[in-house]
Amino acid sequence: MREALKNHNFSDYFKCYISLVNDNMDVITALENTHKKTNEQLDLVTEEHGNFAYADSKWTIKELLVHMIDTERIFCNRALRFARNDQTDLPGYDHDAYVPYSGANERRLCDICKEFNEVRESTIALFKSFTPEMLERSGTANGNPLTVLAIGFIISGHEIHHVKVMDEKYL
Repeated sequence: MREALKNHNFSDYFKCYISLVNDNMDVITALENTHKKTNEQLDLVTEEHGNFAYADSKWTIKELLVHMIDTERIFCNRALRFARNDQTDLPGYDHDAYVPYSGANERRLCDICKEFNEVRESTIALFKSFTPEMLERSGTANGNPLTVLAIGFIISGHEIHHVKVMDEKYL
């Protein structure tokens, strides 16, 4: 596990995402580099291909991207609240329930990509605003402990995970 997170408490569920992030990166570099690689991958996706799903019950590329946007926004809310020492046990969310109501397939892929980039810029600005003490703060979400720093690496690892899925199953 990452040296920077050795004293941080978070659910085992999130270790799979955190482990995907290069150990030599700080959280800001991880968020920047992962997103750069994602954009390189998205450059290969055409508007027509955006509505492609590799199986009947699977998300389209557009839905996958909107899921990543939704998840990043939710995790940024958690990071902000924990950084500000909010000790409320935050609820979880059912990501599968969000997708059918996202309207992703009725949107243009280029608009979704633009939103994705704007959300990431906002995420990076948020994490740059956190002091070292804020990054160490923790809270609970869905009954699981998390620290602000862990959330940053989870966001990055979640993106890596889905880009791998996109590469392997969609492109």
